[in-house]
Amino acid sequence: MKKAFLTILTIILLGGIIRADEGMWIPALLQRNEAEMQAMGMKITADDIYSINHSSMKDAVVLFGGGCTGEIVSEQGLLLTNHHCGYGWIQKHSTIEHDYLTDGFWAMTPEEELACPGLTAIMLKNMVDVTDRVLENITDETSDEERAVIIKKHIKSIIEEAQKDTEYELSVESFYLGNQYFLMYNEVFKDVRMVGAPPSNIGKFGGDTDNWVWPRHTGDFSIFRIYVGKDGKPAEYSEDNVPYKPDYHFTISLKGVEKDDFTFVFGYPARTNEYLPSVAVNQEANVIYPVVVDLRTQILDIYNKYQERDPKVRIQYASKHAGLGNGWKKWMGVIEGIRSFKGIEKKKAFEEAYINWCQETRARMKYMHALRDFDTVYAEYEKYRMATTYLTEAGLSIELLDFAANFAKLAEVTKGTPQEEIDELINDLRQTSVAFFKDYYQPIDEEVAVKMLKVYIEEQPANFRPTILNDIETNYNGEVQDYVKYLFAKSILTSEEKVNKLLDEFKVSKAKKLAKDPAVVAVNSMMDFYVENVMPKSRECNNRINNLRRVYMEGQMKMIPEVFPERNLYPDANFTLRVTYGKVGGFKPKDAVTYRHYTTLDGIMEKEDPNIYDYVVTDRLHELYDKKDFGRYADKDGTMHVAFIAGNHTTGGNSGSPILNAEGQLLGLNFDRTWEGTMSDLVYDPSICKNISVDIRYVLFLIDKYAGCTRLIDEMTIVE
Repeated sequence: MKKAFLTILTIILLGGIIRADEGMWIPALLQRNEAEMQAMGMKITADDIYSINHSSMKDAVVLFGGGCTGEIVSEQGLLLTNHHCGYGWIQKHSTIEHDYLTDGFWAMTPEEELACPGLTAIMLKNMVDVTDRVLENITDETSDEERAVIIKKHIKSIIEEAQKDTEYELSVESFYLGNQYFLMYNEVFKDVRMVGAPPSNIGKFGGDTDNWVWPRHTGDFSIFRIYVGKDGKPAEYSEDNVPYKPDYHFTISLKGVEKDDFTFVFGYPARTNEYLPSVAVNQEANVIYPVVVDLRTQILDIYNKYQERDPKVRIQYASKHAGLGNGWKKWMGVIEGIRSFKGIEKKKAFEEAYINWCQETRARMKYMHALRDFDTVYAEYEKYRMATTYLTEAGLSIELLDFAANFAKLAEVTKGTPQEEIDELINDLRQTSVAFFKDYYQPIDEEVAVKMLKVYIEEQPANFRPTILNDIETNYNGEVQDYVKYLFAKSILTSEEKVNKLLDEFKVSKAKKLAKDPAVVAVNSMMDFYVENVMPKSRECNNRINNLRRVYMEGQMKMIPEVFPERNLYPDANFTLRVTYGKVGGFKPKDAVTYRHYTTLDGIMEKEDPNIYDYVVTDRLHELYDKKDFGRYADKDGTMHVAFIAGNHTTGGNSGSPILNAEGQLLGLNFDRTWEGTMSDLVYDPSICKNISVDIRYVLFLIDKYAGCTRLIDEMTIVE
């Protein structure tokens, strides 16, 4: 009776434990979800989504550039992803003369498609459960250190054995925090070219103000193409390469979405931590994230000031601004969501039920001890987390110091260093330097340096911070401004000419002089402090946490089926291919505020502000809107739909993922989450955790009617 009461109480506190729209499911095991998906409206099978016996949807989904998802939409390897996923490449190809960020880019012929050296598209071909082999000979008596050694040895053996029979790249990935393992077979495409992108006023409409917010009116897409050798296999870039012919490509639907329609997202979610204990969630949301948000706010304010003054600087810092701003806005949402929707309280309610389950038998005591030990280790870990945060977010946000870190090895060479090694270092530094100076504006960096060094000194105790910070107080009477003037005036690393001369004329005898460069001295001081005082303890705490989490996860895998039998258990995201599903629908984030599930081009015109870069509407888009020239891409209500939301559980890495209808046809591209629901990486609440997608009809409208790049439309398989 007591157990039943506690279970009911916990369900009430958690706000309902049965969540059909929560979960990031392993595609090879999707048969377990098939009945539920079909009951929700899906009209295809799990085998249509993932199969190794015939072509399936998995053969049209790729990990794009190592951090996003893309989908193949033609028989010629045409690939769609988000504008923000292709943003770095759009920026790299942009100049004042060819400002693709502002004007957009459209390859009207195959010859105009632009090479992107280093860009890859990775496709999963197969995954095999190797848990028993990885964990062979491991028992409850095996120490954590022995366990790690055994697992590493087994994984190496598994990969070496499997590699004999395949040309694919192999890896063994951990699921459920080390309680399950899969051998992954991946095909890696190394020639991916840029084909098209709308202007940033479309692809990034709303900028940081609208980022992570609903309603959205962002045409967040870009277009690439996979090329292969003439034998059809992945190959490095060559003019002789040909478009890839995939085993599967997505059919595109022009039907749009209605409230309560079934949808699913297929992609590569990055990292989630759904099974963290409450003490860890509290540390993230109430200790670490507020510091990161504050530091990034100060840096972004400086970026904004200079970018508004100079078009060249705007281009140079566009990608840097986007990278900083994305996390900045997200973490603000996480903090607010955890607070408003009582995320920590929900975690504690679950932990109470977990402890009660553990106490039912002595055999479960190790699971209870794991949960209780988290308090001690996280209290110890906080000091080192904070030190790492200030190093990365304050110290290394100074671009000069981040750049100088690349020269540390060259400054350490001696007469005994092989010349081949020195030559390799110099060649790498030449490439790094070209990229650095192309997008570097020293006045910004100097102002950032003053701000960040001041806060670094103020917030980290004198006995636990890099020596260089104490030297500023001693040698410059704490006048950070004076130190920064010295740093930038005396370092040769602020001058492209001086750096090139150093690399051209480098001799071992010059290494000691380079080691004394103020920027090298400063960054070495920071890194030495980290390596000597922070990293060992951080690693120790991390190892303890990871081992506790593995045991805690094992306990949850046993407890949840018993206490909450209706709830399926999914593994945290780890950049492997996953399926998530849910229904289209609006939401109510706060009292008296209700959002519908879609936005239209009308909203873009309502937001238009020619004085704010992120809200400028191009003349061409105005012209099409005024004429209502939407072609076959208009909704049945006559409007041009832009974006929509649904209850699919997504995270970073899902950017660019295909969102599909009940028939498996492409409806749009996932590109964001609602700001109120960004806490979903830690705590999921189906009432506010919604994913945002650009409507594929808006994408096609822009390609066809706006850009006139009809050759791309002709490649696609479109269903009216």
